[in-house]
Amino acid sequence: MLGMGIELTALHWIYVVFIVLIIGFMVKRRDTTLISILGIFLIAIAATGDLTASVSGVFKSFVYATSELLSTILIICIIVAMSKVLQKTGINEVMVAPFTKIIKTPALAYWTIGILMMVISWFFWPSPAVALLGAVMLPVAIRAGLPALGVAMAMNLFGHGIALSGDFIIQGAPKLTADAAGIPVSDVVFASVPLVITMGLVTTIVAFILLRRDIKRGSLEMVGTFDGKTEIEEPELGLLSKGQKQFFAILIPIAFALNVVAMAVFKLSGGDATAIVGGTAIIILLLLSMFAHKNTGLEKTTSYLIEGFQFGFKVFGPVIPIAAFFYLGDSGYLSIIGDLPNGSQGIVNDLGIALAGVVPLTKEIAVVTLTTVGAITGLDGSGFSGITLAGSIANLFGTAIDAGTATLTAMGQIAAIWVGGGTLVPWALIPAAAICNVSPFELARKNLIPVVVGLVVTSIVAMFLI
Repeated sequence: MLGMGIELTALHWIYVVFIVLIIGFMVKRRDTTLISILGIFLIAIAATGDLTASVSGVFKSFVYATSELLSTILIICIIVAMSKVLQKTGINEVMVAPFTKIIKTPALAYWTIGILMMVISWFFWPSPAVALLGAVMLPVAIRAGLPALGVAMAMNLFGHGIALSGDFIIQGAPKLTADAAGIPVSDVVFASVPLVITMGLVTTIVAFILLRRDIKRGSLEMVGTFDGKTEIEEPELGLLSKGQKQFFAILIPIAFALNVVAMAVFKLSGGDATAIVGGTAIIILLLLSMFAHKNTGLEKTTSYLIEGFQFGFKVFGPVIPIAAFFYLGDSGYLSIIGDLPNGSQGIVNDLGIALAGVVPLTKEIAVVTLTTVGAITGLDGSGFSGITLAGSIANLFGTAIDAGTATLTAMGQIAAIWVGGGTLVPWALIPAAAICNVSPFELARKNLIPVVVGLVVTSIVAMFLI
């Protein structure tokens, strides 16, 4: 047995119980707000023993979750506002016309959007890729017969799943795990290639099979209806001439293409890349509002922004309480409650270490443990916060069985990022859900079976590679 010296307390067990409850409520399609708030309160009361501090802790957790998610909220609001003016002026229809001639079937839409998302995400990470790709390709996919939920799944699985879990170009993820495991980054990247390919193929194929079944059954809304609308708004006639629409339909893709060039030249990624996309979207919104609405352009600009912000906060409203609960498991604990218990590395990390400390040392158990530890640490919704723990445990297991440290490290990295990087945890996959106007909770449910099947198959492959 591998002893890690971690003592689990009431805090840890309350957290585990409420994770199970939240997952159960989501599976049953029930709202998780009440159960999340109750979990926050009980953790706070167990940690402090102070009723006043615990009540305050609920509010503090909401403030913390909102501040952590704010940049994502803003980019979604702005992109939605820009999309509104594109729809209202009819520019959107002109922009997507060339793609509609090529993408004729749901299958072609799913795989084309997925592969484009994966390639863009390799270079700039998924969040800006969603913003760049989603607004343009969503109408094309819907006209080809792929429901909005299917578009969101494709962007999630290929971008936040395949591209982010391998991170072959930017190498942020393998650098973190490799440093923690004490091995070269190149070893982790090399070991992750067959695992990322396996995970990617299994997950996306299973997802497509299930999606095609749902399309045949007619059980999916073609247009996203999370904001209560059942159809795409028709453009307002007379705002722009045909020539003006064509001009802007060319100008806007060029503007975003220049964003891509700027990302490459100035090595922008993650938040910086998202910021330049958001700034460009604001400028486009202002330009089109003033050009199309002329004398009422000032008021219309504000109106479009209000629509964007209303939608953004409607999407995030149900997510903030559950995000607040899960943030307590890691980075949020210090800000919301205070000092951690003596010897604790954070609730989530403690659980991962404790799990690793009570399993027998065989290569099969080592793989299962690293997959489980990675998945547990991914529950905080970042995907990255727990991968250093996965690297550390992979080093311990690899040393103990005298083999497979790089493969174990890669497996923990893949599990953490697929769960927490944006395919299963609802607030992590909000960018794709919001762009496609679908419920993040419904998207998480649709991703669940493909991702779990993928993790099982990939874990089996990892056992043979050690």
